[in-house]
Amino acid sequence: MDPDAGGPGVSSRSARSTSGLPVVEPSSTLRPVATIPLVERPRDEGDETSQADLADDVHGDVTVDRVELSAELAGGEGRAGSADVAEYALWLGDDALILSQQLGEWIARAPELEEDVALANIALDLLGHARSFLRYAGTFDGRSEDDLAYWRDEPEFRCAWLFEQPNGDFAQTIARQLAASTYLFELYTALQGSSDATLAAIAAKAVKEVEYHRDHAVQWTLRLAGGTDESRRRMVRAVGDVWPYVGELFRDEPLIDRLDGIAVRPSTLQSAFDAVIAAVFAEAALEVPDGPMSSGGGRRGSHFPTLGYLLAEMQVLARQHPGVTW
Repeated sequence: MDPDAGGPGVSSRSARSTSGLPVVEPSSTLRPVATIPLVERPRDEGDETSQADLADDVHGDVTVDRVELSAELAGGEGRAGSADVAEYALWLGDDALILSQQLGEWIARAPELEEDVALANIALDLLGHARSFLRYAGTFDGRSEDDLAYWRDEPEFRCAWLFEQPNGDFAQTIARQLAASTYLFELYTALQGSSDATLAAIAAKAVKEVEYHRDHAVQWTLRLAGGTDESRRRMVRAVGDVWPYVGELFRDEPLIDRLDGIAVRPSTLQSAFDAVIAAVFAEAALEVPDGPMSSGGGRRGSHFPTLGYLLAEMQVLARQHPGVTW
């Protein structure tokens, strides 16, 4: 597929689309990848090497094993106050974790070099959200984020089916990203008002990043739908393939009733989600598919068939070499 489908439908330098949504140009999708902070190397007794000497080393002095990775997580040191709060954090963490893993598969395979970096950055953002939510979920029963990521089996995951949909071609990934990032933006915007301080803090950080993810997906939706005949055909097909899995995102499970004031009620997010999608689709001359929604069931441990294969690949190293550090 020719990725350069930016003819009709996208102004090459406009800051906003005609729908009023921000349009991110391909040249602006690159962001610096997060770097590990440098730490000053403690000198052994008798070591005459000065810090000035170290500064002259073109490679620097990076000591990864002295970096506390937990310091990168949002939400501080809060502890989940109940099993229900931990379960809700697990929902959110699993959605982000599985989508991150999916996007990571595009590295070195995206249609443009710039997209390799852009999708990798989005995946890293999502991984950060997943780590924060999973760390919080694990505080209730003493499990770490790694325990939850690598040592649960498929029925123990709580991600919605949308996040489990395979990458397919680039258009399908973009259609999934459009739905997922629009939903997550509305979710985290609302979750900032949670009475749970840790969930609110994680959401406050995540919403800024997810806004970029949404804008990236909007720009590519317009570019593919308004490009060549082939790119448009693929985008139309992708929307049709992805949209049956959107409805599950807005279903109110019994857990939500027990977390009044803490969790966001999914059904309250749908009108804002629909408004954004309607504006994007109007500009892209796309239609929201009018068909049956999937049964879903991810929140209860019933998953789309592809999840098991994804977990097998994601978990294989940890399970083959348990307890190994490097």
